[in-house]
Amino acid sequence: MTWPRGASAGPEGVAVPVPAPAGAVAPGAVSGGAVAAGPPAGAPVPAAGAAAAVAAGWSVGLDVGGTKTLGVLVAPDGAVGPSVRLAARPGGDGVAGTAAEAVRALLAEAGLPAGALAGVGIGLPGIVDPATGRVEHAVNLGIEAAVPLAAHVQAALDGVPVRLENDLNVAALGAAHLLPDPAPDLAFLALGTGLAAGLVLDGRLRRGASGVAGEIGHLVHVPGGLPCPCGQRGCLEQYASGGALSAAWPGPGDRPAPVALFAAADSGDAGAVAVRDRFAGAVAAAVRVLLLTTDVAHVVVGGGVSELGDPLLRVVRARLDDEARDSAFLAAMHMAERVTLAPRGVPVGAVGAALVGRKES
Repeated sequence: MTWPRGASAGPEGVAVPVPAPAGAVAPGAVSGGAVAAGPPAGAPVPAAGAAAAVAAGWSVGLDVGGTKTLGVLVAPDGAVGPSVRLAARPGGDGVAGTAAEAVRALLAEAGLPAGALAGVGIGLPGIVDPATGRVEHAVNLGIEAAVPLAAHVQAALDGVPVRLENDLNVAALGAAHLLPDPAPDLAFLALGTGLAAGLVLDGRLRRGASGVAGEIGHLVHVPGGLPCPCGQRGCLEQYASGGALSAAWPGPGDRPAPVALFAAADSGDAGAVAVRDRFAGAVAAAVRVLLLTTDVAHVVVGGGVSELGDPLLRVVRARLDDEARDSAFLAAMHMAERVTLAPRGVPVGAVGAALVGRKES
């Protein structure tokens, strides 16, 4: 992929596999609102003014959170380009303004006119209505009542189409897009403060009749167990989430609870080993539910806890293998082999949002 003037390849030597014939590159998100600088070494750079000749079909994806907005530009062939990271501003006006600012920054960096965009996709928490472009009850964003966010951003961008989607759903789309061997069926299992999954089935998002498909965190894992804010007891997310780990192993406070827990377990702390293994068993249960109900080709584990990397993957796969030893049925499903981690340092949610922006959802 030859990027327009000023476009970036992201961190040197990092490749992002995409289902496009051109070589894709990982975006380099940097703080402070700066876009990753400089084109790939040796890449041809069109002359100034060449942007007007660039074909339409580009898209921008924005992953909006409580502290930051991460944006990425995606080419018509699916290659991932420059990225931008901006500090969040609360409230409907703040979120809309930051979103428009991020889009303008990416267009300026790539030397593209707004007319080259097929659309802008925005993934964000809260209750999102993709049909109306409204979001409500996004507490972390300072949004309570319904806000027509898509319309606000579209107006700020002089009519560029803008589409909204739930942040977990865009992460699932992005993960499916970035797999080395893209599959039409995938579950993105987010191990964050809570636990939930985004589903891509037959190449499209599966939201469910009321938009709660994949909310497996509220399946009862331990009858009569720990209380859950949903009103039940023993919900899976009370055992298989970052919040669950923090509650079970607060740690010394100088590093995240998952890191402290796994380090203590590796050093032989019996209590830490017990907590780690219980957590691995709960995550394995979540994987098993997803595979037995949807039979997806891949379960991609993301969210904050996934930053543990291979140590997390090893214990979850080991638990799945242990359970399969007593069941020829489970063994035949090769569950452990289907579990992988979301690529580190790659804005999976923003990439998925870009696909939403051009209606690939």
